[in-house]
Amino acid sequence: MSSDDLAIRVQNLSKCYEIYDRPQDRLKQSIRPRLQRLARREVQKYYREFWALRDVSFAANRGETVGIIGRNGSGKSTLLQIICGTLSPSSGTVETNGRVAALLELGSGFNPEFTGRENVYMNGAVLGLTQNEIKARFDEIAAFADIGDFLDQPVKTYSSGMLVRLAFAVIAHVEADILIIDEALSVGDVFFVQKCMRFLRKFMERGTVLFVSHDTGAVLNLCQTAIWLHKGQIEAQGAPKTVTEKYLEKLYESQQGQSVKLAPKEETPNLISKASSRDLRLDLVNQTEYRNAIELFSFDPNGACFGKMGILIDAVGLFDEAGSSLSWVVGGEPVSLRVQCRAVQDAFSPIVGFMLKDRLGQVVFADNTYLTYALRPIAVTVGECFQARFDFVMPVMPLGDYTVAVAVAEGTQAEHVQHHWIHEAIAFKVHSSSVCHGLIGVPMTNIELSRS
Repeated sequence: MSSDDLAIRVQNLSKCYEIYDRPQDRLKQSIRPRLQRLARREVQKYYREFWALRDVSFAANRGETVGIIGRNGSGKSTLLQIICGTLSPSSGTVETNGRVAALLELGSGFNPEFTGRENVYMNGAVLGLTQNEIKARFDEIAAFADIGDFLDQPVKTYSSGMLVRLAFAVIAHVEADILIIDEALSVGDVFFVQKCMRFLRKFMERGTVLFVSHDTGAVLNLCQTAIWLHKGQIEAQGAPKTVTEKYLEKLYESQQGQSVKLAPKEETPNLISKASSRDLRLDLVNQTEYRNAIELFSFDPNGACFGKMGILIDAVGLFDEAGSSLSWVVGGEPVSLRVQCRAVQDAFSPIVGFMLKDRLGQVVFADNTYLTYALRPIAVTVGECFQARFDFVMPVMPLGDYTVAVAVAEGTQAEHVQHHWIHEAIAFKVHSSSVCHGLIGVPMTNIELSRS
């Protein structure tokens, strides 16, 4: 990576806060250590250290969009504030090439006593614009914010949505080279969010974006690189699909404990039995029927997965109406997705689900068995096998590669134990499609063009 291509370089960045248990400890810390050093005695600390960031390093190219994910308290906002220059690091360096515009906490950079108009001029000046430059762009900023007469009212009277409108309108017109956004677009109505997304996509053609979000779907859709922060350190960075999958796994483990690691299995064909046709079905399968199953479908038994492993997924298959396994689809034809499971422990209410994803990892559509069997759950005992079957018409999708993630859990949709989640159980290709834009196409019953 040459210096000309580099937009942001963060090296060994750390931020430590001093936490005082009592107000008098802060006074002691300001006086006693100096006296102790003069007396050549051991220097005492009257505070506890909290490391918001520790040894964080990454780089972003010009024109690259980097997504940062992580739970609350992981250090995301601290990192962005240091990059913006509003917070000083304890150690490490940050280099930025070009003008930086940031949309951080709601109202940050605004004086609540000033009007919206006055804050536009003040905020523009902070971002490096002259008074004449702000004046020349003011009408465009006001039109983008679209807050009407409130522009001449103090911003302390604004709603959170109005604050975001005004702040985003300013940074959208400062001709920045680097744009930093911290969860701000989670506030605001759908029309303004869509306007912001149109601006972002146009900006991404030339500028660098640092994008913090809890929405992994947005990171998958917008970003070329993802960084997962956990307790102030980089847990993973790389392709958004890989990083978000690891983040999802850690999220479940934080709720239900460490995943159980399966011993490697031999790569032998897995068996899936036929079940009677229904839109959604969860069937118990006896051992004889399981061993003598008719349909064959092979998937990687050692693929990336996580969970408590109280119920295991033994096989997954995608079939046509005749029961033949599929490795490619056109779209618009009836298909059947079947998931074969085996109980390692007793389970009262298993839930089987799937997510069909595109090559970026974006979820195209998904479903599970919970609502169908919520009032009549199927209990399984140790060693018992059962199968979930989902019959549906495959949507018309753009050409490309797709994967199906499958999972089996126990409980309810709101609270459950995740037993076995396989990120990429099977893969298939879409070979022919009429879809040019979007994730899926909707079959038209009529398309007509006529003179009125």
